[in-house]
Amino acid sequence: MIDMALDHGSLEHILPVSWKSQITAWLAEDTPSFDVGGFVVGDAPRTATLWGKSQGILAGVPFFNEVFKQCGCTVEWHATEGCHVETHGGKKALATVTGPARGLLEGERVALNILARCSGVATQSRHLLVNLRSAGYKGIVAGTRKTTPGFRLVEKYGMLVGGADTHRMDLSTMTMLKDNHVWSRGSITEAVKAAKAAGGFSLKIEVEVQSEEEADEAIAAGADIIMLDNFTGEGVRVAARSLKERWAGKKQFLLEVSGGLTADNAESYICHDIDILSTSSIHQGVPHVDFSLKINVDKGTGPEISS
Repeated sequence: MIDMALDHGSLEHILPVSWKSQITAWLAEDTPSFDVGGFVVGDAPRTATLWGKSQGILAGVPFFNEVFKQCGCTVEWHATEGCHVETHGGKKALATVTGPARGLLEGERVALNILARCSGVATQSRHLLVNLRSAGYKGIVAGTRKTTPGFRLVEKYGMLVGGADTHRMDLSTMTMLKDNHVWSRGSITEAVKAAKAAGGFSLKIEVEVQSEEEADEAIAAGADIIMLDNFTGEGVRVAARSLKERWAGKKQFLLEVSGGLTADNAESYICHDIDILSTSSIHQGVPHVDFSLKINVDKGTGPEISS
């Protein structure tokens, strides 16, 4: 069984108060001046169908809804967020959008781009999570901060719909001390000490390490999470078991594995001593899920209209 955030409520309720302004900005980017195509079709009331054209997990519903709301349209869904879209080699009707023709076409591309990308991330996240659960891994599967600039909210949202953990949202939500931080400060111990002094009790500190010796130093300094970076699968199992046994009853910490993990090799890193597997493969370079929006036209009156 996979326990996902989506099982506990609507993920729209997790979005920040500022998210709708991003939709406004994306619409403004697509229509910075005159919309001659909108002039051509005018404000005649129309309905359009959102078609799913490839298989995947449906994600990004609140963003899609808001795009069309700002364009004066309404959306009625025939599928639920998080469901697996089955097309069986054809296409499946997922929603009906109603409003002025100009509004439908003004919002079309922005809404489809968001939905395709968000659903692609959710699909890859679910795929990896299901595979790892089937292989016996019971820990956390997380994304990373390697997201598309300006699109992080959508991609992190897709991870949640897919069942993955978002990891830290930004530099402010958790302090991760990597090799550059340590080299700049002088040592792991000094870097952790400075971070704890500034971040206070409520901010977790994670330290990226390349060896057991560095991990021991980070744990002794008080790091909350130790990232074993770019270890081999066998190296992870040996180091994780050694660290958990050596520090048992002395310090509490989580072990994370990251660096080069993909759907093809993640299972080789599985062991019960690892608490978190993090990978950018669930959101970087993932295939989009294919959707289209077609204005419904009575049979015999002409072709479907799309911008």
